[in-house]
Amino acid sequence: MPTKVPRRFMEDDPIANAIAPPQNESPQEQERRLHKERAAKQVSDAIDAELSREQLHEKKRPKPVKILLLGQSESGKSTTLKNFQLLYEPKTFRAERASWRAIIQLNLVRSIHIILEALFRSQQNGSERPPSARSSMSSHESFRIDAELTSIRTRLLGLIDIEKDLMQRLSLPGSTEVEPTERPVSLRRRELAVNSTVAWKRAFSDPARDSFDSDHLVDWDNPKDPGVVLHDRREDMKRLWEHPTVQAILEKQSIRLQEQGGFFLDSIDEVTSRRYIPTDDHILRARLKTLGVSEHRMRLSDPTGGMSRDFRIFDVGGTRSLRAAWVSYFDDMDAIIFLAPISAFDQTLVEDPTVNRLADSFKLWTSVVSNKLLQQTNMILFLNKVDIMHAKLASGIRLSDFVDSYGRRPNDFDSASRYLRKQFNAILKQNSPTSRIFYCHLTNAIDPKSTKYVLAGIKDMLMRFHLQESHLIL
Repeated sequence: MPTKVPRRFMEDDPIANAIAPPQNESPQEQERRLHKERAAKQVSDAIDAELSREQLHEKKRPKPVKILLLGQSESGKSTTLKNFQLLYEPKTFRAERASWRAIIQLNLVRSIHIILEALFRSQQNGSERPPSARSSMSSHESFRIDAELTSIRTRLLGLIDIEKDLMQRLSLPGSTEVEPTERPVSLRRRELAVNSTVAWKRAFSDPARDSFDSDHLVDWDNPKDPGVVLHDRREDMKRLWEHPTVQAILEKQSIRLQEQGGFFLDSIDEVTSRRYIPTDDHILRARLKTLGVSEHRMRLSDPTGGMSRDFRIFDVGGTRSLRAAWVSYFDDMDAIIFLAPISAFDQTLVEDPTVNRLADSFKLWTSVVSNKLLQQTNMILFLNKVDIMHAKLASGIRLSDFVDSYGRRPNDFDSASRYLRKQFNAILKQNSPTSRIFYCHLTNAIDPKSTKYVLAGIKDMLMRFHLQESHLIL
């Protein structure tokens, strides 16, 4: 016989009060209540059973293939990830167009801001940077800012408000800003870095809109949309970018905007059109600095057309302050795609201007391939940004001026890329704890056609490797 719960205890217990039957309940009311409780329990039991089946199915499924993207900041990791999404998750990629439209607008305005800063510096006595390796100009040569250029600059200063607005919308928890203080307030250019774990893309999407491939992408009637002002100022932006004095000043100050992520100054007409919707190419070129680690899950089919496999791709920050966190992701990784931007042979780290970027890539590659936690992990090297490397060498910049060991070898792309490939291979052979195959690809991450074949080959290689591990294929 069940023990009767004291009434006083029930009055003090809110849970007991909540589940107690109503007072003065009639037999008919009791029957209806019990019927609802039985129905609710059936639903609850069905949910529990489904969760149990999913957990059992998850245990039986093969382990996901885990890929870690590594490399210094601005090496092309995020662009490579976008290529994976474009190739294997096109619906998700298209659904993010509204967010990338705003980032591309921010990239364009930011480039204009850099030019305005360069014009300001050119008016300060002796404040320019030293000339670039390509420039024969004296660092003390002055430029005359004519009335036309002054007028254009004045009108474009209003774009800084758009930059502030876009950055404010992106300034979610976990974001950081760096603001140089040596510039006048009207020209201070902040750099924003968003946290990868924060859903920053929601800041630019309209939850009431379902379509992302049509004119429903954006609220075109919104007077606060940055596209309105950008469209009105498009001619001024084009005249500023094409002005000979501006080009000379940028050359003198070693500012090569074409080599920076988020370069859209050659696409002003497209980006500022009234009903601009980003293309795949523009999204791949868009630049947004991220902090933290982002994980992306994809389900891909194996090369034989049968079993599919879960892929998990991890993108981690490459700045010096974030590299200490890399090791926590080394355990249980199936492959590491290491990106070395070989076009940066004549550049230095933003975090430390005394360190050459190519030398830093050599150092990072050495530390990764020598790590014993990764001795069973496939290493895949991307010698990235080959398009920029081609252009630099063709313009006369000599690799030997920055890499002493290159010596008197020809200053063409084939010779230079072959030499750098051998250097990375030698590091792998000398420092790897175990014998490894050297997987190396020359890549241009912003070119989806060339990258498609590389990523498809890597996917098939990893799928076959795991099927062999599971004894499913010979």
